[in-house]
Amino acid sequence: MSKPAFSFEFFPAKTDQGHDKLLSTYDELNQLAPAYFSVTYGAGGSTRSRTINIVEALCARGETEIAPHLSCIGDDKAQIAELLEHYKSLGIKRLVALRGDLPSGQVGMGQLPFALDLVKFIREETGDYFHIEVAAYPEMHPQARNFAFDIDNLVNKYQAGANAAITQFFYNADSYLYLRDALEQRGIDTNAQPLIAGIMPITNSSNILRFADSCGADIPRYVRKQLADFGDDRKAIREFGFDVVYRLCERLVSEGVPALHFYTMNKVEPNKRLVQALGLTD
Repeated sequence: MSKPAFSFEFFPAKTDQGHDKLLSTYDELNQLAPAYFSVTYGAGGSTRSRTINIVEALCARGETEIAPHLSCIGDDKAQIAELLEHYKSLGIKRLVALRGDLPSGQVGMGQLPFALDLVKFIREETGDYFHIEVAAYPEMHPQARNFAFDIDNLVNKYQAGANAAITQFFYNADSYLYLRDALEQRGIDTNAQPLIAGIMPITNSSNILRFADSCGADIPRYVRKQLADFGDDRKAIREFGFDVVYRLCERLVSEGVPALHFYTMNKVEPNKRLVQALGLTD
């Protein structure tokens, strides 16, 4: 069985100190030879300048591909077209195209209200120049009308020109497999247009519960119970969290997942530990 590819996600640091620390984290994780690093883009483009700054710094720092997130909420077509040209000038060939979250107080969805519109616009502007990845939701987008609607929306993004999709994080492998099967049933060849599994390590119980509640990801009852039982025992939480996520990744690898995308939270550990324990670098 071939080993899946793996990649890492960063978010732009808010301070110069955080920026320098992120570059150091990049250096260490880059030694593992990931397929690429992605860099997030805040609600309504709220981290636009910081995203561009870290993307430029990472492009200059190494040869590994950098994939900036690009959201259509808050930016008009001219702004997005300008950003596409800038990324082309940096040699970037990969993008993660998202709708993005509405920032507080914003009314209206702009010229490109959905990720589907953004994918179409990127293809209209740049043809096949960029490898485009989009978001997928194994447990349904929290704002979707129903599961069938959500899956159809993902199918439409693939058909509009998305090369691959990266899932929201999840801890139930069956939810990923259900989504993959549903895509195949709707005519998407997931060998040609992969469904990449988004992986969120567990290191802090309050953080992971907050993230899950905000984005509609399910935390299995046994995980919630065990995290609660550990209380403030951070070491126990880290070891339990590692075991949960390692077992999840093991199952996904055994089921032929094409790639794992780690939401690093700008940390080296436990992302490095998971990649090495899974033998992805051997």
